[in-house]
Amino acid sequence: MKFGKFVGLILLVFSAFLLWRIRFVVLLGFLAVVLATIINRVVRLFTRLRLKRGWAIALTYLLISGIVAGVLAVAVPPFVEQVRAWLVQAPYEASQIRRWVEQLDEWVPFELSTIGQQLDMFISDIPRIARSLFDNFFSFFTGTLSLLLNTFLVLAVTTMLLANPRAYRKAFVALFPHFYRLRIQEILDGCESALAGWGIGILFNMAVIMLMSFVGLMVIGVPLPIANASIAGVLTFIPNVGPVLSVIPPAILALLESPWKAAAVVVLYVVIQQLESNFLTPLVMNHQVSLLPAATLLFQLVFGLLFGFFGLFLALPIVVVGQVWLEEVLVKDIMNTWQKPSPVDNYRTTQPAFVNERA
Repeated sequence: MKFGKFVGLILLVFSAFLLWRIRFVVLLGFLAVVLATIINRVVRLFTRLRLKRGWAIALTYLLISGIVAGVLAVAVPPFVEQVRAWLVQAPYEASQIRRWVEQLDEWVPFELSTIGQQLDMFISDIPRIARSLFDNFFSFFTGTLSLLLNTFLVLAVTTMLLANPRAYRKAFVALFPHFYRLRIQEILDGCESALAGWGIGILFNMAVIMLMSFVGLMVIGVPLPIANASIAGVLTFIPNVGPVLSVIPPAILALLESPWKAAAVVVLYVVIQQLESNFLTPLVMNHQVSLLPAATLLFQLVFGLLFGFFGLFLALPIVVVGQVWLEEVLVKDIMNTWQKPSPVDNYRTTQPAFVNERA
């Protein structure tokens, strides 16, 4: 191996190691890019009204903050009240499950009775554990310094990108050869369109699923309908895995009251997800790039294993952007333009050097 290639290999390995060490910062930066891309659509609407970009950004942030504050003001007080009411009722539900365990002891072998006793002890501790988690959740959440710093970092980078997106885009395009920069502009336009369409569509789906889950859980009579509906709406952001995770909390709460309620919750969530996948997604995401379900699931598992829940949370937008780049660069620019060498080229490349020189 020549010295230049050896140095290049060392630099490549060092760059990969450096990227892996700062992978969390890279994910935060990508999250800021996704937020800036989606919010920029709203900013453009205000700039079309002949507002300066700075005022448009401030007005957009004010609008988003008002929507979030309004949702929290409407949802948080009933959520807290429902949790407190359930904690009062939890000892009764735990005693009911204890009776079920005692009845099962008559039908299971002796070896399984110890498991039933351990389950009985755990059930009796549910009210104490739930009350402790509920009392300490908000103090733990607000006291997490890293979360606040990461949130501030993402908001700061998002604001910087919104303030002057052309400068950052120009700097990114300058990293490519001059002959390919116009093509990079087209690819970035495709990424922006795909991200914006996906973001708007997923927000709409989250709101609709949250509303349908809340109404369905209220009809069934499951405790904490607002909390469980909120979980279902948020986990819509994670396809394939999210719907499976969202059905677990309401199904457990329903099982504490009656087995038929748990079955009704599972049926409800299956119906909601079928409506979402067959009607909502095709309706609101017609401009989104089509994603292969199996490939999306595999990428989610890979990002979840490599980067944890944060990677799982950002897996879908990464797949959306990655698919645009693969389709435009690998498929259209390389594979579709790959030409078979002509017989003359094959003859020249297979002849010795002195024959080619004479020719």
